Amino acid sequence: MQFPPPDGQPWPSVSPKDAGFDPDALADAVSFAKGHEIKWPLSLRDHLLSGHFEQPADAEIIGPIRDRGPGNGLILRGGRVVARWGDTQQADYTFSVAKSYMSICAGLAFDDGLIGDVDEPVGKTVKDGGFDSAQNAPITWRQLLTNTSEWEGTLFGKSETIDRGRTLATEGTRKKGNRVLQAPGTYWEYNDVRVNRLGLSVLRRLKRALPEVFAERVMRPTGASDEWNWRGYATSTVEVEGRPIESVAGGTHWGGGVCIHAEDQARVGLLMANDGVWNGKRLLSQEWIGLSLQPCPLNVSYGFFWWLNSQGIRMPAAPHSNFFAVGAGGNMTWIDREHDIVAVMRWLDPAHQNTFIGKVLGALR
Repeated sequence: MQFPPPDGQPWPSVSPKDAGFDPDALADAVSFAKGHEIKWPLSLRDHLLSGHFEQPADAEIIGPIRDRGPGNGLILRGGRVVARWGDTQQADYTFSVAKSYMSICAGLAFDDGLIGDVDEPVGKTVKDGGFDSAQNAPITWRQLLTNTSEWEGTLFGKSETIDRGRTLATEGTRKKGNRVLQAPGTYWEYNDVRVNRLGLSVLRRLKRALPEVFAERVMRPTGASDEWNWRGYATSTVEVEGRPIESVAGGTHWGGGVCIHAEDQARVGLLMANDGVWNGKRLLSQEWIGLSLQPCPLNVSYGFFWWLNSQGIRMPAAPHSNFFAVGAGGNMTWIDREHDIVAVMRWLDPAHQNTFIGKVLGALR
């Protein structure tokens, strides 16, 4: 694998033919991506307030937001650019791709010994009242990271009941219901409030803002640009040892989250594809990546805030070993170690992502 130089220098490229692709077939895959941009409006504010994620009464935007740009993306093989479309330096919000970055931050805390055991109750070391109740006291780091915590409460002005009963298969078409809570570790649910509770818990252990740690230990060592930012909400500043720190969002559900361009996302994808090592230097432990990519028994397509392709459920066209950072609106980083491919797709309609992946793999000679 070849690692790109720091931002500002040309990213190494290779012709499709020399990278092992049929040029015409790969061009067809790129044309397909360009022709299947998601039909979301460019105004993300309007979309968030439209009721797509929840009823307007719960959809108040409390974090920064801005319009998105057109679709774009790039395909790497061996770390070199084989194809790209659109403006891959266009920084946009990534929605739940931020969850995968939050998982990396949890891994850094784990590597530093600040999370000693992923099966230890979070409340053993996080003493901020969020894990004092009978429902929340048993919750472990693993349960938060796999969306099986069933954490109960309100955080930063948003109740977890907003996402209780959320079903991704019908996102935007069905009102969520206030279902009965289950015991921690017994029910899988995609719940952004609980994700944010994990982010705050990691902040408590690191005693630093997650974007500061992520920049220092991941983005700068991989040569990323300074064109990205990661934000929380107007309501999410907490005090740590007398210092105000903004706790960041694991998505853009109510504004905030990670705003970043495709090339910087590709660097994170390459780091994960190379098992946490960048150009000979280990940035994230192999142990953490192994934990992150273990299928959750309650949802074998999910690890520690990474989507997996176990049994080919997520993307039937891709090898079962593939994994993904996925955000609403068609934002995806696709990691295929078997074929040495990392690809980033921005605003590619999720209904057509599997076909795109199949076209890329079908272009291999």
